[in-house]
Amino acid sequence: MRPQAVATQMIDDARVRVTRFDFEPDAETGWHRHAMDYVITAITDCQMRLELPDGTTSNVTVPAGTAYRRDEGVEHNVINAGDVAMSFVEVELK
Repeated sequence: MRPQAVATQMIDDARVRVTRFDFEPDAETGWHRHAMDYVITAITDCQMRLELPDGTTSNVTVPAGTAYRRDEGVEHNVINAGDVAMSFVEVELK
């Protein structure tokens, strides 16, 4: 069993929900489905392993200071595949 990432809610208002996620090595978010469009901004270099519902996995590197967006409906488990802690901020668009 993997340790859980620590989610710290920073803002939750009528327009956005902003959450910081901090992962020790091998920590995971647990399976979840995104109910809103979202943007991720990496605070640290993030070595992410993404487990997908079809049983596949992919490894993605998101460099510190970069961002990406996804549409609602994404379902996955995010794991810190690196050997150092990683952090990112997620902004969900309501």
